[in-house]
Amino acid sequence: MVRPKKNRIVSAHPEVSYFKPRGIPLRDLDEVILTVDEREALRLADLEDLSHADAGERMEVSRATFGRILQKARNTVADAMIHGKAIRVEGGVYTLRKASHFLCLGCQRAFEHPLEEEHPEHCPRCTHPEVKPAES
Repeated sequence: MVRPKKNRIVSAHPEVSYFKPRGIPLRDLDEVILTVDEREALRLADLEDLSHADAGERMEVSRATFGRILQKARNTVADAMIHGKAIRVEGGVYTLRKASHFLCLGCQRAFEHPLEEEHPEHCPRCTHPEVKPAES
């Protein structure tokens, strides 16, 4: 018997949930599904440059599980890009984490930080020590 998947923690629902190649009608495209937790793995690893261990902690999964989620996400995106498929972002086993938004005064990059944790000590990307709450 297979063990049920543990909910993965994600920071937000995607604002954009569909991508397709330009100039090809949707009816003529094959489609792949990228789950919300796979999208979160891409965001943490490739946009925030977090290590697998740190990103796994953020999603509340092991480093190895995070690596598997990320690999599946990258394979899905690569398949869509190489073969001209549309990407639909939906589904997955996840729970939303409440987060606050901060701005790094060093690199000027906005980032999220979990509400249940203390004020961030530094920017997760450039490690600059000065961060402030972002304007809403």
